[in-house]
Amino acid sequence: MMYRRSLRKRIAIAFAICVAVLSVAWGFAFFGAIKLTEDHVLQKQLQRAAESYPALTTNLRAYDEVSNLPEPLREWASTNPAEGLYEFEAEELHVAVLPSAIEKQSTDNGKPAANNGQRKAFVVFNVAGIESASSDDWWWLLGITGVVGTLGAFGFALGFVVMRRAVAPVAHLAKVVADIDLAHLSAEDHKRIESSRFGDDEVGVLAGAIEKTLERISAFVARERYFTDSASHELRTPITVITGALELLEQSDLSAADQKVIDRVRRATLDMKTTIEMFLCLARETDDGLYGEQFLVEPLVSQAIDQQRHLLSGKFVDVEIDHLAKPKIFGHPQAFSIAVNNLVRNAFEHTLAGQGPIRILVKEHELLITNEVNNDAHGRHTQTEPSSHGYGLGLGIVQRLCERNNWSFSLQADETHVAARLSW
Repeated sequence: MMYRRSLRKRIAIAFAICVAVLSVAWGFAFFGAIKLTEDHVLQKQLQRAAESYPALTTNLRAYDEVSNLPEPLREWASTNPAEGLYEFEAEELHVAVLPSAIEKQSTDNGKPAANNGQRKAFVVFNVAGIESASSDDWWWLLGITGVVGTLGAFGFALGFVVMRRAVAPVAHLAKVVADIDLAHLSAEDHKRIESSRFGDDEVGVLAGAIEKTLERISAFVARERYFTDSASHELRTPITVITGALELLEQSDLSAADQKVIDRVRRATLDMKTTIEMFLCLARETDDGLYGEQFLVEPLVSQAIDQQRHLLSGKFVDVEIDHLAKPKIFGHPQAFSIAVNNLVRNAFEHTLAGQGPIRILVKEHELLITNEVNNDAHGRHTQTEPSSHGYGLGLGIVQRLCERNNWSFSLQADETHVAARLSW
C-alpha cells in the first residue's frame, strides 16, 4: 500500500475531519433543539387558545397601576422595583418593569410628572400552561442526554476509525518487526520488512532504516558463526599438536630441569586452551542449547583448584575447601568452568607468600572464594566492580559469562581481604 502524504499530514487531516464532522453534527443538534423548543412553545400557546375558544384569551397584559396587578405581584410591585425583567416561578409569571406611558409623555413635553421616579408600567406574561411541567423537564433532560451521549459515541467511533487509518502503516510496521525473532535472526529476516510498501514518508524512512539494520545484523551473525566455527578448529589444532608433542617428550628420559620446562609448557598450553574456549564461548551467539544443561558444581570447582594449584608452589599458602552443599545448577558447564578457573587463578596469583589461607566455600546457591592481601597491595585490589583491569585479567569476562547464564557475580575488597562471589 502506497501513501502519498506524510504521516504528519495524514494525522493532521484525520484530526481536521473529526473536528469538522463533529462540529457540523453539534451544529445540527443545537439548531434542531432550538427549532423544537420554539415549536413546542407555540404549540402550547395555540393549544391553550384553542381550549378557551371562542373567547380567546391572551397571556400577555400591560398594567399602569400597581393595584391592577395580579394579587401575587402587588406587594412586590409596591416596593418600586427597578426597571428590568423578573421571573416568579411559583406563580408562573414573567414581568417586565419599564417607565409608564404617562411618565414618558410628561418627560417629552418638558413637564415633570407627579411622583416622577415612582410611577412604573408592568408587562406581565402568564406562562401557566405553556412552560413544561417538572415531569416533562426530566423527559427533556433525558432526551438531551441521549442525544449528547449518541453524538459522543459517534465522535469516539469516528475518531477511532479515522486515526486508526491514519496510523495504519505504523501499526503494520510494528507488527512485522514484532513477528521477527530477534534472538534467532536468519539471513532472510530483513526481507520481511519490505520497506518499499511504505512509500517515501516518515514510516517508509523508518522501515528502510530497520530493514538495512537487520540486513547488517544478519550479515554480522553469519560472519560470526563462520568465524567461530573456523576459529574453533584452527585454534584448537595447534593446541592439540603441542599437547601430543608434550606427551611424547614425557615418555623420554628427561632431566629435572627439562621436566620443569615441560611442566611450564603444559601449564601454558592449558591456559591457552582455556582462554580459547573462553573467548569462543563468549563469541558464539548460540551454542547448541548448552546454556540450559544441568551439571554438578563440586567437580568443576575441584578441577579448577587442581589445575591452578601450581600457582601456590613455594608460597606456603593453605587452601581451605568447605562443601556445605552439592548443588546442581542450569547453564553452560564450560562457561561455569571458565569462570571458576578465572576466580581461582586470581585468588592464587594475588595471594603472596604466607598470606593464607584461601577459603573456598560451596553453598546451595553460591560459590565464595576469599583470599588475603597486604596493605601495600590495597591500591590495586580495592575494586568492588568486576573489570578487565586491576584484580584479575578475566573478571570482566567472568561478568559476561554470568550474564549469559543468568548468574550473578560480585567482587568485594577491603584492606585485608578480597571476596569473589558467584551466585545462581
